[in-house]
Amino acid sequence: MKKKTVSLAMLSGLMLVFAFPRFDAGFLAWIALVPLLFAVRNESRGDAFRLGFLAGFIFNAGLLYWITYVVNHYGGLSRSFSAAVMLLLAAYLSLYPAFFALGVVYFRRRGIPVLLSAPCLWTVLEFLRGLLFTGFPWEHLGYALHDQLHLIQIADITGVYGISFLIVFVNCLLFELLLGGSRRTAIVKASVGLLVMVAVLSYGAWKTVSVDAALENAEKLNVSLIQGNIDQSVKWDPSYQRKTIKIYSDLSREASRIGVDCLVWPETAAPLFFQDMDDNHRTIRSVAQETKATLLFGSPAYSIDNGVRSLMNTAWIVTPDGKVSGRYDKVRLVPFGEYVPLKRVLFFVDKLVAGFADFIPGDRVAPVNIDGLAAGVLICYEGIFPEISRTHVREGADFLVNITNDAWYGKTSAPYQHMSMIPFRAVENRRSLARAANTGISAFVDPLGRVTAASNLFEREIVSGSLKISTIDSFYTERGDLFVLLCFIVTTALFFCKRRKYDEH
Repeated sequence: MKKKTVSLAMLSGLMLVFAFPRFDAGFLAWIALVPLLFAVRNESRGDAFRLGFLAGFIFNAGLLYWITYVVNHYGGLSRSFSAAVMLLLAAYLSLYPAFFALGVVYFRRRGIPVLLSAPCLWTVLEFLRGLLFTGFPWEHLGYALHDQLHLIQIADITGVYGISFLIVFVNCLLFELLLGGSRRTAIVKASVGLLVMVAVLSYGAWKTVSVDAALENAEKLNVSLIQGNIDQSVKWDPSYQRKTIKIYSDLSREASRIGVDCLVWPETAAPLFFQDMDDNHRTIRSVAQETKATLLFGSPAYSIDNGVRSLMNTAWIVTPDGKVSGRYDKVRLVPFGEYVPLKRVLFFVDKLVAGFADFIPGDRVAPVNIDGLAAGVLICYEGIFPEISRTHVREGADFLVNITNDAWYGKTSAPYQHMSMIPFRAVENRRSLARAANTGISAFVDPLGRVTAASNLFEREIVSGSLKISTIDSFYTERGDLFVLLCFIVTTALFFCKRRKYDEH
């Protein structure tokens, strides 16, 4: 490998870092892969793999640097070991852009245009990243456009993967145009690219108008999100429990003065076992009674089987008459945060939630009832997995609620990154979404992915708003990741295409 190709790969990695929060220069995503494509253009497959790995490593290490803070601060490990953990994860995630670069060279040497092969290959690899080894779909490429209203509307057909496809397509188009060739070929390629962008933007503009029109007279649910801003260092301290409950209770009473149908507290807002019939249990139930609002809040639950206690990360529902009407147990747990995967092999590793046994996942994804409406609850990490929101809506959810505790991340980019993925769940399923976070960002998102209200980080706040109840059906909700399947079919077909002369230009 030459210094020039290494520099180009590094440039791609750096631009990808800056495309995401907190830098949030999403426009860089449109050109971030161009240097990498030039870097691998005339390289061997092995060197292409290494260059792709380098770009991916810089990107993932720059994006996920906050893992060092989390592991060091809450896992009790040294900074150097915590950094090693982060770098190990970054190295694993870098295998996906490495295989992408390898695939680009492989297909190009078979005479297959990058414009055809690369977007499909990237989409398939991105889907696999969210699936393999428990899955880690954190900040897929498409999420860089989280604030581009018209561009992200196609997610109701393709999911976020369609946005990633579009970004890679534009990168490849720019690469092909910069590479040169006949004027006629360049005009054809540019015309195709222009038509694709016009089609996507036109669809987005049409959907923006049509969805707004459909929701103009929609039923509304008045919701207040209670952001308690409880420091993680005292959150699980038994001596602080009563103060925590008082903070949330007082804020809830304040919120109820303007009239509210539902109060939402964050994940594990009640750092105790609510199912134990103690004073804290009665206090929480009284909040719903006093405010005459349904209360949705997070509190761990447990079950005992043959003398063994198992824990669940749970969202509880208390009705205005003080009755516990339902619960949802988190299905997708955080590896090494709530449980240790492959524990027999990794027996020497402990999770970050100290003082508790491993959590176990819930039995199924199913909405809960709030004031006669079905709410699809997403607890923390579940909000970044498209299939969980989709399952909720297929099971009848009228709206989505994400409760989370992002205090773990401290004052890093992670809370902003986490929030940037949430609007896509609203767009994909055409459902309004409310998000309550312990330290922020608490927010309301409409079915078009617009953030209509949001809190600040690390402030005690009440965020109130009206959720419009959408009955709009989306293709993505009904059919799921059909677009990814199509990309897989195309990639597989290209893999078996007959070899023909390779054009070095």
